[in-house]
Parts: sequence; C-alpha cells; structure tokens
Amino acid sequence: MKLESLQELFIEELQDLYSAENQILEALPKMIEEASSPDLKAGFTEHLEQTRTHVTRLDQIFDQLGDDVDREDKTCKGMKGIIKDAEELLDTDAEPEVLDAGMIAGAQRVEHYEIAGYGTVRTYAQLLGRKEWVQLLEQTLQEEKDTDKKLTQLASHINLEAKAA
Repeated sequence: MKLESLQELFIEELQDLYSAENQILEALPKMIEEASSPDLKAGFTEHLEQTRTHVTRLDQIFDQLGDDVDREDKTCKGMKGIIKDAEELLDTDAEPEVLDAGMIAGAQRVEHYEIAGYGTVRTYAQLLGRKEWVQLLEQTLQEEKDTDKKLTQLASHINLEAKAA
C-alpha cells in the first residue's frame, strides 16, 4: 500500500491500534484468571473495561471516516508479538508471585506500545485539524499512561514478593 498523505498514515496507525486493542481484549481475561494478587486481578479487570471503551472511541473515529475505511484491515504485528511473549510466560511453571511480576512486565510493554501509538495518532489528528478526534485520542492516551503508573505501583510490592518466593 502506498501512503500518499498524512490522512492515509493516520488511518493506517488507527487500524494498527484497533487491532492492538482487540488483541488485548482477547488476552486480558486469561491474565485476570492467572493473576494471584488480588490487586493485580483488579487492575487487569479495570483495564479490560477501559480497553472496551478505547475500542468504542476508535469506532467513533472510524465511523466519521466513512465506509471506505476498513477498521479491521490490518493486524498489529507488534502487539501480536508482545502478547505471544506474555502467553509463553503464562505457560511456564512459575511461582505465583513470580508469574505476577512477569505479567506486570508484559502489561507494561503493552502500555508503552499503546502510549507511543496514541501519542502519534493524537498528533496526526491535531495536524489534520480534527479537534474532536484529538480529544478522544488524548483521553485514551491519558488512561494508558495512568494504567502504566498503576502497574509500576503494583510492581513495587509484587516484585519484592517475587524476590522472596
């Protein structure tokens, strides 16, 4: 596919994020199930609900882009790899505290990928003069940053539990 405009690149990046978010929706329930820390379970459960909202926001933008744009036209290979690594961790024979620490590391990789993606599309939306899209994307970007901070806070005690295991 030849990209000839910032608008086309914006759409390409949105499709990547749409795929990433949907992959996360599929992966989070297993992480919730595997987490031994009640705080981590609660954090993953909260992020599952947020992710559904993120998909809804992306749907709003795609709806405004029109029928010519297929939101499911792309598979996010980056997120696919991050999730595959996390799934491999879930398949190991790990102590519960160690598994929780590893899941936090994987979840933070997910968050950092999303932060980079949402920061980029927000900037493109600004340049394209789409203030309503900027607002939606900024809201999601802030939620991703907040989730990353929460994961860091959880890691501060879960990593110590893993060390003691």
